[in-house]
Amino acid sequence: MTSDAHLNELGEFLKARRAELSPRTVGLPDTGGRRVPGLRREEVALLAAISSDYYTRLEQGRIQPPDPSVLAALAQVLHLDDHRRDHLFELAGRQRARHRRPSAQKAHPQLRRLLDDLTASPGVVLGRRMDILAWNPPAAALLTDFAKVPEGKRNCVRILFTDPSMRTLYADWRAVARGCVSHLRMTAAKHPDDPRLNSLVGELSVEDRDFGKWWGSRQVPSRRLGMKRFHHPVVGELVLDWDTLTCGGAPDQELVVWTAEPGTPSYDGLHDLAARAAGQAD
Repeated sequence: MTSDAHLNELGEFLKARRAELSPRTVGLPDTGGRRVPGLRREEVALLAAISSDYYTRLEQGRIQPPDPSVLAALAQVLHLDDHRRDHLFELAGRQRARHRRPSAQKAHPQLRRLLDDLTASPGVVLGRRMDILAWNPPAAALLTDFAKVPEGKRNCVRILFTDPSMRTLYADWRAVARGCVSHLRMTAAKHPDDPRLNSLVGELSVEDRDFGKWWGSRQVPSRRLGMKRFHHPVVGELVLDWDTLTCGGAPDQELVVWTAEPGTPSYDGLHDLAARAAGQAD
């Protein structure tokens, strides 16, 4: 049984950390009018999917600590690093589940072969956190030269929010970006202790107001297929269908492919891009 002293320390720790964060940091709109800095108790409770009354009693040391899953949710909401997470669990008298740090992903060979067989259709292999694991020349010609992006920064969501050219390339950048944020949030729910994912979310929440707002909106996850419009600087307007293919041997990877209906200007534009990309590779 956790002692009263530890319960009080746990409450003070949560209160202190809450005071260090701004609404924008955790993806909430900052409406102003706060008498004290930091997050409100009800905001932390909302993001952690627990009742406001329960969280209030937890901060006040009037209730036994929650189970590890709730502690993990609080740690994610409060953007705790590994050291602070360990301290949170220690104060609660709970054993933190230890997960092996995910190894660096490589594109699954089967997805890599499918990608290499695509000569006119742009395609990329996405891994966990929407990291870009592989791409073909048409994808580089359509989107960006991924080879020039440092490997540690080669992430679909990061590129969308940090590369200014993406906001003009996509005709409806906001819809595309919101869909990616929703997909990333779904991944975070499955892997709350992924340090790289938490770091990515924290970085983009601070750097981009839209990301922070959409992260806190809990939008329904995006579809796995659809249509996108591009304003391409070389071949002009493109209307492309996109779809995702998964591999049984790598369920956390997917191949995203863009195609165009034959006989349309977009079809001709894709083939023009593919020819240019092939010529540059020669």
